[in-house]
Amino acid sequence: MGVAPPPTVPSGVLQRVRADMRSQRAARGGWPPGEMSFSPSRTREFEREPLPLLLRLHERHGPVFTIRLLYQPVVFALGPEANHYITVSHASNFRWRDGGMGDLIPLLGDGLLTTDGDYHRRARRIMLPAFHREQLAASTAIMAEEAENAVSGWRPGERVDLYMWTRRLALRIAMRALFGFEPDRDTRDARMAIEFEEALGYWGRDYALQMLRGPGSPWRAMNRAKAELDRVIFAEIGRRRASGERGVDILSLLLDASDEDGSQLSDRELRDQVMTLLFAGHDTTTSTVTFMFYELARNPQETDPLSQLDMVLDETLRMYPPAWIGPRRSIEPFELHGVRVPGGVMVNYCSWASHHLPEVFPEPWRFQPSRFAPEAKAALPKGAYVPFGGGSRTCIGMRFGQLEIKAIADAILSRFTLDLEDPSLVPSIRQMPTLSPRGGLPVVVRARG
Repeated sequence: MGVAPPPTVPSGVLQRVRADMRSQRAARGGWPPGEMSFSPSRTREFEREPLPLLLRLHERHGPVFTIRLLYQPVVFALGPEANHYITVSHASNFRWRDGGMGDLIPLLGDGLLTTDGDYHRRARRIMLPAFHREQLAASTAIMAEEAENAVSGWRPGERVDLYMWTRRLALRIAMRALFGFEPDRDTRDARMAIEFEEALGYWGRDYALQMLRGPGSPWRAMNRAKAELDRVIFAEIGRRRASGERGVDILSLLLDASDEDGSQLSDRELRDQVMTLLFAGHDTTTSTVTFMFYELARNPQETDPLSQLDMVLDETLRMYPPAWIGPRRSIEPFELHGVRVPGGVMVNYCSWASHHLPEVFPEPWRFQPSRFAPEAKAALPKGAYVPFGGGSRTCIGMRFGQLEIKAIADAILSRFTLDLEDPSLVPSIRQMPTLSPRGGLPVVVRARG
């Protein structure tokens, strides 16, 4: 059965602004209360430190409020009920593609993160078997092997930038588990990792720099790297289709996967989906491992984190959910917490802010893995804990990511503890594309026991 391709989303700055302004004018109904004045300083605050700003507005205006960022008013809906409403019970009233995720289309194309409706559902059906538990066994072996190799060279007293160390490790795992590439044996594969880092760096730049399009701009650098990535990926897809060669990697599984009607992913669809998986998995693993060991270093009372690694991971994801915001666009007007919201406007839920509401998680700034003991976790209200989204769009790679993080943590914790090089460090957090410590995380390696 044919499925219509997703609609085009403007990628040019002026075209995007015009489209957003048209949507604002067409919005039906009044805006929720909030801060609607034009304020460059507020926009800059949101770009640099969004969490305190969102929590302050939540306290002042309630769980549903509006904040103008540059030229555009954006509705935020925070808390368990809002999270469940947007991701589960009324998910069909919200689009991803023109709700902010469209910003990723220039690199990712039409992957799971940037599509909606039948097109998204078909792709997810085809891809889901590649992430079943039994299919992840080969990936788990790769994760463990790479993690063990990465820590084998550590020596007590050594200084390591944990963020950059994990970033390199996660990319090696992704190259092998997603593509079947061997970074040590093939200069092409090693170069691909470099190009991916170059492309991803675009979203780590200030938004004003992202808007530039001329020679030497981050946009030009991202597109140059993307063109090289496309050349390698399309060549590999073509080679495997022609030769019939397959491995245990996810690309191999997706080459032969089909929908219930027998249809398969085209070369372009394959490229977009594996690029999306690479994007979504690489940064999230890196940031979660980094913040996990930051909190363990600050909380030495957690004397045996390996025995409660699931709870440590859950608490890390509560405090630092990598995919910290869920940008959507409403389709029809709706009412939430007694507040009317127009149709056709930007609506965001925010797991980072929701996970720091004291009425949901007491002492939210405190690292407390025991709050995710099985009975306590089961007692949480619907929508309270959403580090991987929710409903039919829960992250397809959630299990893959959890296994990867635990493999890396196990390799470290079985031999070492990590001390902060600067015990007073409070890292500045970069928000784009995912939460990460701006400037890395220098640690000192200590032998366990």
